Amino acid sequence: MLLIKAKGIHVEYTGRDVLDIEDLELYDYDRIGLVGANGAGKSTLLKVLLGDTPLTEGKIVREGHFTYIPQLDDVAVEEVQSHALMGKLKIDKVDEKIMSGGEETRLKIAHALSGAAHGIFADEPTSHLDRDGLDFLINQLKYYSGALLIISHDRYFLDQTVDKIWELKEGKITEYWGGYSEYLAQKEEERQSQAAQYQQFIAERDRLEKSIHEKQNQARKMDQKAKGASRKNSSDSGGRLSHQKTIGSKQKKLYNAAKNMEHRIEALGNVTPPEVIRSVQFRQNKALELHNPFPITGKEICKKFGDKVIFEKASFQFPLHAKIAVTGVNGTGKTTLFKMILDREDGISLSPKAEIGYFAQDGYKFQRNQGVMEFMLENCDYQVSEIRAVLASMGFAQHDVRKELAVLSGGEIIKLQLAKILLGRYNILLMDEPSNFLDLPALEALENLMKSYTGTIIFISHDVRLLENVADTVYQIEDKKIIRKA
Repeated sequence: MLLIKAKGIHVEYTGRDVLDIEDLELYDYDRIGLVGANGAGKSTLLKVLLGDTPLTEGKIVREGHFTYIPQLDDVAVEEVQSHALMGKLKIDKVDEKIMSGGEETRLKIAHALSGAAHGIFADEPTSHLDRDGLDFLINQLKYYSGALLIISHDRYFLDQTVDKIWELKEGKITEYWGGYSEYLAQKEEERQSQAAQYQQFIAERDRLEKSIHEKQNQARKMDQKAKGASRKNSSDSGGRLSHQKTIGSKQKKLYNAAKNMEHRIEALGNVTPPEVIRSVQFRQNKALELHNPFPITGKEICKKFGDKVIFEKASFQFPLHAKIAVTGVNGTGKTTLFKMILDREDGISLSPKAEIGYFAQDGYKFQRNQGVMEFMLENCDYQVSEIRAVLASMGFAQHDVRKELAVLSGGEIIKLQLAKILLGRYNILLMDEPSNFLDLPALEALENLMKSYTGTIIFISHDVRLLENVADTVYQIEDKKIIRKA
């Protein structure tokens, strides 16, 4: 059954085409992941298809009813009638004033699943969910019989729930079959094919340009020879003149051949090169080198807030140069542990030379009257060219580097702060949910940067793929203890 048919969708914002889609169809069997860079228009497309954003151009025919899971803070949370579902999602009561981000996300999911609809539209439904909540949502959606259209930066979640990817780029939709991993594989095939076509184009263009140069040189030499002979034999007979005419004919053929090759170069068109995969070589100031095999340790630490005990005689040793993931369900004390380390609370020991950089969950909530590059150069030993390479890998265009911080979006501020902390004068990084609010290209860039980093990284994350691809050591907080799992 065809649920949505859209034609000629066009949305413009501040002079830029956000959406420019000729045809789009959504069927009752579709399970689609909508991906694209920050600001590409993903949320706008969902709202247009739902009818929440009016269209100035285009037409949409809807044959079904849809439930919408918005991003946090988009709308007020609503009461859910299914108490059994609330129980499975670990929602005790509905109170917006005291609900955490994870609890609010769970409530919106429960509301969407409890309604009778032909399809669910979801905008980052996994934000703030712990692993239990994520697994529950995946299982619910696997058995959901309607259509799914989901925006998500969680690669594992997309692989588990969708079988088609819509890539939104420059206002257009490109469709790929399979989950996110299959989409990446297809994109890599496209990149390699584009690289091969570009190399073939460059080789043919260079060959033709070399032939043009050779033929033009031959013609010029013949021209110079003919002029010299003409001056020397200005009184010679007609036989000489006949010989000069032959040379002139050869010159004309050479020039014509060169001109034909120029036309062939024009016919080749302009093949664009594939996007360059940038990388940075991290290095560390000698003065920041650590030699203690366990630069951060905790011995029988205790912590409680009021009557709630967070840690009770918990001990740990974080190894040097490791990429350490700290996991646990919502509310077990992951962020609290980071703050205890930063404050050097009782029981926490740090190497004397430890220089800690901290990325907070709410790092986007700040304002500074400063330029991007000026901000990046503070407390940094890297050259401008290296900083530009890191920013480019995180999705910043050349003109973005000249902007003021005040005009950047929350997502851009997050990316900028992540780049800054990775390039800062630190030897230990504490990163609390670094993947939140990142688009997928920036998330993959962050993953590569974290793996290449020369210092020690301790990070909190519920992102399964980030944990799998970056963490070489995992500690889990459970039963008020900090337990090494791997």
